[in-house]
Amino acid sequence: ARAKQNVSLLFKLYCLTVMTLVAAAYTISLRYTRTADKELYFSTTAVCITEVIKLLLSVGLLAKETGSLGRLTASLSEDVLGSPQELVKLSVPSLVYAVQNNMAFLALSNLDAAVYQVTYQLKIPCTALCTVLMLNRTLSKLQWISVFMLCGGVTLVQWKPAQATKVVVEQNPLLGFGAIAIAVLCSGFAGVYFEKVLKSSDTSLWVRNIQMYLSGIIVTLVGAYLSDGAEIKEKGFFYGYTYYVWFVIFLASVGGLYTSIVVKYTDNIMKGFSAAAAIVLSTIASVILFGLQITLTFALGALLVCVSIYLYGLPRQDTTSIQQGETSSKERIIGV
Repeated sequence: ARAKQNVSLLFKLYCLTVMTLVAAAYTISLRYTRTADKELYFSTTAVCITEVIKLLLSVGLLAKETGSLGRLTASLSEDVLGSPQELVKLSVPSLVYAVQNNMAFLALSNLDAAVYQVTYQLKIPCTALCTVLMLNRTLSKLQWISVFMLCGGVTLVQWKPAQATKVVVEQNPLLGFGAIAIAVLCSGFAGVYFEKVLKSSDTSLWVRNIQMYLSGIIVTLVGAYLSDGAEIKEKGFFYGYTYYVWFVIFLASVGGLYTSIVVKYTDNIMKGFSAAAAIVLSTIASVILFGLQITLTFALGALLVCVSIYLYGLPRQDTTSIQQGETSSKERIIGV
């Protein structure tokens, strides 16, 4: 029994480490590609490629789940290609996630990675609000307190934003914050909507992901050509792509899928620690790479955000087995 406990603890520590590194590396790498590359790539095409890679990874995970090529083919034929209504239903979160991902690129073009990482945690109260309104759930008093604490921490961070001295590109912090506001609204709504769709049937999570990513590829491809069509035709779909850009796309693709897998074996507190640790790592990296100057209000705000994430993830005293199942499902969805 003790050996099993040690293995479980090591696995949780491994999950925490990977989740933290992926989140921090994605934020820092994306920030770097939006400020350091001379030939700025099209963020709309990067979002589209991300959806393609997520689709391929989901197919691979479904193949592992089904166990054979025959069952995989049957599942794809029946649940994906044979269910056009489900594809239309999941085009809603696909569209919303496409907007969210493009807003993330815009935000990191105008905000430092650490400021972005802290402010983006507003997705927690937004998701909580959507959960209450769309799924008729309730939050504990401690969770509501942590929500207001998080909002207060983000306010402090934005009151006198930390400045990066090594970034020479022109930035618009107001535009960046507006982009994050749209992104967190999209994140909250799309996550809860997808959870509601998933709970309406016993369809596999990976089948639902495949349905959503198929719609996502169409939505993002159309969006790319509507937004940057003329320049894409002139310069090419992969214009400005470097190894760093492909690294960002890889992290964006793997990060969400990895989180949706590992949270089944960890808990909400572990996920909270991961988010808080990612904030710390992003801040340290921003100081080293971008010359970020930490202000007192930023430090206090970041601390409040980290504490609020931990408090929000604490288990409720009256948790039942059904509620635990709902929580596990919710964590899987939000991580996608």
